[in-house]
Amino acid sequence: MDVTDETGIFNPLAPGYTEDPYSHFAIVRSSAPVQQTLVGPWALFSYDDVFALLRDPELSVDDANSTPDGDDDRQAKFEELLAEFEVDARGDSSILNTDPPDHTRLRKLVSKAFTPRVIESLRDRIQSLVDEALDPMNDSGHGDVVDELAFALPFDVISEMLGMPPGDTLALRGWSEAMVKTLDPIISDDEFREAFVSARKMDAHIEQVIEWKRANPGDDLLTGLIEAEDDGDRLSSIELRDQVTLLFIAGHETTVNLIGTGIFELQRNPEQLATLRDDPSLTQDAIDELLRFIAPVQFSRRIATKDVTYRGLVIPKGSFIFACLASANRDPDHFGETADQLILDRPNASQHVSFGSGSHYCLGSSLAKLEAEIAIGTFISRFPDAVIEGEPHWNGRMNLRGLKSLPMKVR
Repeated sequence: MDVTDETGIFNPLAPGYTEDPYSHFAIVRSSAPVQQTLVGPWALFSYDDVFALLRDPELSVDDANSTPDGDDDRQAKFEELLAEFEVDARGDSSILNTDPPDHTRLRKLVSKAFTPRVIESLRDRIQSLVDEALDPMNDSGHGDVVDELAFALPFDVISEMLGMPPGDTLALRGWSEAMVKTLDPIISDDEFREAFVSARKMDAHIEQVIEWKRANPGDDLLTGLIEAEDDGDRLSSIELRDQVTLLFIAGHETTVNLIGTGIFELQRNPEQLATLRDDPSLTQDAIDELLRFIAPVQFSRRIATKDVTYRGLVIPKGSFIFACLASANRDPDHFGETADQLILDRPNASQHVSFGSGSHYCLGSSLAKLEAEIAIGTFISRFPDAVIEGEPHWNGRMNLRGLKSLPMKVR
């Protein structure tokens, strides 16, 4: 099936899907907005359904509440790797994959070291990092926006925030890139193995850093997480490790997509680019519209803890349900007939669901928006005549969709 097929079956392997999933979503959303996908989980594609799912307190994010599928090759492969590496099976204790009351407790502790004041205090440093990334482009007249700006910035920011030792960047980047591939429903055996091994290396590395940081506290986020306390309650060593891992992965991969793909979409919409270039005061609103239009995270997932019904279809208890954030963000029933257009001063752009909603709303949303605001705004102001040079390449991922490269001529 290609993206013009009107059967309404969700198929991320359809020709053209990588370059343009939105045409596919439009067909699915209009003909079968609730369906069980070809890969097993159910999926919702309309704004109202996705919003309701994300805010339903009775749904779960803990894999332990799912009903195992007898044909689940991924689970079988995971168990093989656990045995091969002699690792005990464990759940992810990060706030992303934890239900209340544990989620409430963890989020309260993590929030103490992740306040708006802390985020705003990073503005000058983020600006410096952006300027440093753009200087070589200015000197050469050319550059790859993804590699030299979008990829480097969020990783440097989260590393400095956490107070990670210097010299770890390349290894951490590699492990993170391998691990996020597991967020896609389709993954090769080799990729799954690489992700598993990378996760073990990431765990061991972060555990060592935490021990070092306990003995050498500083004015940084990791020290804050170690010291975060509420009525005598603190993060355990495993909880601390899992939150740091989440910050690296979620705080990096998604912001890369927002910055790189954001600049790309502005280039493809020259009238909107000119509007932003002429009126930089629109930048904050523009970031919300780019978040809506791009959806750096295309899907979020929940698990039904009881039979649930959407549009007359019963989704059985234990089922995985994908909320298609990217489709919801382009739903004309909510955003009007211009939903497929980039309009930087769209009045209701902030109603996008790119950061989720409800109790699992993204804790790092303010940081991501600040980084994108500075990176995109500075790029536009420094290089008003920049143009795409060569062929951009997509990363090929279904969930954390973004550009792998964006070569540009900047002067």
